[in-house]
Amino acid sequence: MLATLSYILCVAALASFSGATLWLLMRPRARMAALMPAPRWQVLVAAATALWCAALTIFSPGSSEALVAQMVRDGAMLGWLGATFWSPRAPMPRPLRLILRMLATICLLAFLLGAAAHWRAGAAAAPWMKPTLTFTAMIVAIGGLLIIDGAVRRASGGLRMPVLAVAGGFAMLWAYELNVQLIGALTGAKASTLIALLPAVALLTVPIHIVAAMDIGRERMRLSRTAATRSLILLGAAVYLILIALTGAVARAVGSDYAELAQAISLAVALGAGGLMLASARSRAWLAVIISKHFFEHRYDYRAEWMRFTATLAQGAKGDGSDDDRNLYRRVAKALAQLTGSPGALLMLPAASGGFRVAEQWHWPGGVGEEAGLSLRSAFMLQETQHIVDLDAERRGAPGKHPAGVDLAIPDWLIADTRAWVVVPVLHFQRMIAIAVLHRPAVSRALDWEDLDVLRIAGQQAASYLAESQSQQALSEARRFDEFNRRFAFIMHDIKNLASQLSLLARNAERHADKPEFRADMTQTLKISAGRLSDLLVRLSPRERGPAAEPGRTLVEPLLNEVAAEMRPRRALFVGCQAGLSAWAEAGAVRQIVQHLVANAIDASAPDTPVQVVAVAEQGRARIDVIDQGCGMTREFIRDELFKPFVSTKESGFGLGAFEALQLAQGMGGAIEVTSEPGKGSNFTLWLPLADARAAAGGDARVMKAGMK
Repeated sequence: MLATLSYILCVAALASFSGATLWLLMRPRARMAALMPAPRWQVLVAAATALWCAALTIFSPGSSEALVAQMVRDGAMLGWLGATFWSPRAPMPRPLRLILRMLATICLLAFLLGAAAHWRAGAAAAPWMKPTLTFTAMIVAIGGLLIIDGAVRRASGGLRMPVLAVAGGFAMLWAYELNVQLIGALTGAKASTLIALLPAVALLTVPIHIVAAMDIGRERMRLSRTAATRSLILLGAAVYLILIALTGAVARAVGSDYAELAQAISLAVALGAGGLMLASARSRAWLAVIISKHFFEHRYDYRAEWMRFTATLAQGAKGDGSDDDRNLYRRVAKALAQLTGSPGALLMLPAASGGFRVAEQWHWPGGVGEEAGLSLRSAFMLQETQHIVDLDAERRGAPGKHPAGVDLAIPDWLIADTRAWVVVPVLHFQRMIAIAVLHRPAVSRALDWEDLDVLRIAGQQAASYLAESQSQQALSEARRFDEFNRRFAFIMHDIKNLASQLSLLARNAERHADKPEFRADMTQTLKISAGRLSDLLVRLSPRERGPAAEPGRTLVEPLLNEVAAEMRPRRALFVGCQAGLSAWAEAGAVRQIVQHLVANAIDASAPDTPVQVVAVAEQGRARIDVIDQGCGMTREFIRDELFKPFVSTKESGFGLGAFEALQLAQGMGGAIEVTSEPGKGSNFTLWLPLADARAAAGGDARVMKAGMK
């Protein structure tokens, strides 16, 4: 079964590399030269690999004939490496050039020797040939890997991605062959399964040649931090297995009694190390620091860290409504701490008494005292210098001294608390809005330039969130003030009307105080005015405001009569109302609208002209008309200025009556319509929902709901 599978793989590899060779030959030379530094050598590599696959198919993987063909393939691969990396764009150091020449010479000699031996005596007559070729293949593989590693590291910045991909394919093939040969040499047994799968590895390199020639992919390709870490873990597991195999081989060579003991000790050490890493946070932190320091170019995976940092600031890492998620200040402390691996953090905010005091903390063990904070002078110096304070450096050197000689006045409690590690100023447009103190991580380390840059940028990002939150709070307060001022402006308008009414009442009292009818009207007017003043005070005080009145069935005729009685000292109104007319509205709002419209009609009319208030049901709505024969208005004024606040034609007017009336009407689902001509008077029409129509609509809805049930 294994032999059949190996044969099928050999045929597939031979067909694939033969097709790739023909395809590369048909590619335009100019296109190939633009993509690859050595296009001819790439064609030779594909052809030599096809020849090697033919030897695998005719003979078998691992045979001496296949090893002879492998020398041809390796020579072509070395030639490609020399043509690619032995150039001004990708200079190869002198030691690597010497190794390349030696390997090329070894491949040539091994091929000539193997071909001559097989030509004269055959494989059976030359038993020494296969071990010699195997040893030679191991030397070439090791040297080729050294060349690829050294050359790619020196020249990867100046080479395109296709070149690096082809070099990676060579490395994969050589590494697999070297692994198979090492296992056979160390264990003394033939790794028949691994040898049989050799054409499968060759098949994996075919797409690399195709993709490289087509220039598919980005200019640069790098593994993510997560993928690289997992690759290192897999590599460590592979190294562990190799060590176990070597230990077993050595133990068997010494004596069988030690083999099981060596394997048991190795297993115990591995399990102990794994358990220590799982149980100890300090061990995991130490391992993370070692990996970041020795295996990665940068300490931070900026993409992953920045996504987590932004997610924590925006809505919290868990997003489950916990205290950490609802409190922005705690989220800022948490985000800065997680960025550097700190287990906790403090956040100081400006205090009313001056300086900064600890306002929030995230996982700070034991908390802090009430005196914890920074003085105004220290905060001012941090703001001026924008200095991120390494407290360990402050403890080792002169306390409170900046490296440039500026006294930062770091408080004694912060120096004495060895848990405190870093002080990060949170600045927004050169203004300090918070100060973060990070807890010492599990594995303490000195800050470097990368830590300082990340903390500085993260502090600015966190400052933007804090500044936005403070702006939202200020805007909310401004809106409350605006609402208060708006209500106050409306009330001032009503107070002006009441003052005018009371002033008119006082003037008439001088002439008609002796008349009983006038005294009765005056008493009634004073009661109405006192009630309206009390209502105005309630509207002005937000603490005394009750729940907003809901619209309901409101009889229109009694409401109009009340307005007429109130306005009688100023002008007798003609009131006409359809019997039983009721609107679906809030009575107080309707009364206020009609009062505004009637007062404006009286002000716009001559003293001897009547003002009419007529209410009827029309088109399924209640219609209330306030008609005067005053000076009238132009269409432009009605369209552009009538309902605009703070615009009035009266010398002492506020320009809010019509605006407030329209707002109240629209709030109840109504509208105000105006018809006017200069010199011919005006007609203000208030449209309101009809109560009977609303009740009928509600009844129909209830019937439909019952039918659906």
